[in-house]
Amino acid sequence: MALTRRCPLACRHCSTNSLMNLPNNPVEPFVQLVDTFTAEDHPELVLMSGGEALLQAETVRTIAQRSRAVGTRSYVLSGMYFARESRIPTPIQRAIDSVDHFAASIDAFHEEEVERSAVIEVLRRLVNEGKDVSIQIVGLNDEDPYLEEAIDDLRTSLDDRVPILVGHVNSAGRAAEWLHHDAPPVLASSAASPSPCAMASWPLVRFDGNIIACCNQDVVDVDTIPAHLLIGNARHDSWESVRERTLTRELMRAVRLIGPEALAARPDRCSPGYCATCMTLSHDDLAKERAKGLAESPSISRLESAMGSMLATGGAAAFVRNYGSPRYAELVLLGRDYRSVTCAG
Repeated sequence: MALTRRCPLACRHCSTNSLMNLPNNPVEPFVQLVDTFTAEDHPELVLMSGGEALLQAETVRTIAQRSRAVGTRSYVLSGMYFARESRIPTPIQRAIDSVDHFAASIDAFHEEEVERSAVIEVLRRLVNEGKDVSIQIVGLNDEDPYLEEAIDDLRTSLDDRVPILVGHVNSAGRAAEWLHHDAPPVLASSAASPSPCAMASWPLVRFDGNIIACCNQDVVDVDTIPAHLLIGNARHDSWESVRERTLTRELMRAVRLIGPEALAARPDRCSPGYCATCMTLSHDDLAKERAKGLAESPSISRLESAMGSMLATGGAAAFVRNYGSPRYAELVLLGRDYRSVTCAG
């Protein structure tokens, strides 16, 4: 749930391009959607972000409490702007207390806005109080010297009690102005081998209430959402209908199983890229035919079950190796059996 586009920080790499002078979207749709969760039918986890989600501290608290009442756990990610002060403001403390998991962003760009030592002090206090917390940190790549130095400091300062999710800066939002990953076009025939997309597994509620089928920032920001990626609106759709569309929509099932490039492959056409290809699928008749054929296959349920088992078997570290930092993937296991955690290099 992207609760707001506002943020008191102005980090140079902000993928959502959040600022304090952006319009303040209504929060009622988010609560309305949560109110459709039931004890029999609810998501396992609700993640709240932004912008800075804790600018909507009371909404975070409401969503967390109502989610817990039906068996859904809650998580909030913060840029830690409030760590500049010597105390946590009461509304923010109440919001943090209400969620099941609290995550903090720390990286070279956030440190230009909030000192790392101030963030560490807040996290140490929360851990000592028994709060389940983690850290999200990004670098330019796995060889970024900032990552090695910052991770060593974080692990030492927090006694290896806090999991660390390490990723790389993406060319999105404000980072798109200065970070460029140039890649040559690839013939679709050479990109046609199956490459499943796990990012199409979590519905995301945008700032405007629209619910999309993946968390790619390009989809979050686009003015006209591709039809196959638009799965509802929090103002009038229930969780039951959102879940049903997520699980049964033919194009999305195919994207999760074989990936958009395999679905749209032509022997004489260049692929514009993995996610860019997915954005075109609503208008691709051949891809729709392939998706329909896959959905009608008697083996699709077994394939989906096998895919889920593979993801579960790999666990958190395997997920990070695929979608974040391979070198530092094992750090997501800190706080469990941290004595066995090592990192490549």
